Amino acid sequence: MNDTNLTTTTEAASAAEAAERLIAEFRALPAGSDRKREIITELDDNTQALPFLVSVVADPGEYDLARVESATVLRLWPPADPALRHQAGRALLTALRDPEEDLVRQYAAMSLAPYTADPVVATALDTTARADEDPLVRDSARFSIKEAHRLQGAGAGSP
Repeated sequence: MNDTNLTTTTEAASAAEAAERLIAEFRALPAGSDRKREIITELDDNTQALPFLVSVVADPGEYDLARVESATVLRLWPPADPALRHQAGRALLTALRDPEEDLVRQYAAMSLAPYTADPVVATALDTTARADEDPLVRDSARFSIKEAHRLQGAGAGSP
């Protein structure tokens, strides 16, 4: 193995360890702890944490600001793995449909652009942009639709 592969392997192991440590800390915290939001921010570029972030955004019982941060991370760093990408899009849809959390719904709508290759996501986003009761959620969905078109035009859209 050359030095580049050793460095990459070491970095991946370090990222996995960091993710495990932060996820364990997250799970040990009380439901409304703002430290949960901070942990999500610390995990923002750690691909090892993406499955965990998908679970956070989909959980209606989770701290709302942790869900918002998770949605943001999933917008900025969509999973490369097609199955996890599909799960992330569906988790964001779950958050979008949460009647109790308008802020979470806004961020979920804003974060769906990388997931519009899934026809269910595209349809839900279009419906939300046209007919949602909350004008901020509608505007976020419109933003996401524009962003999806930009990503597809730039060749960076969903696979």
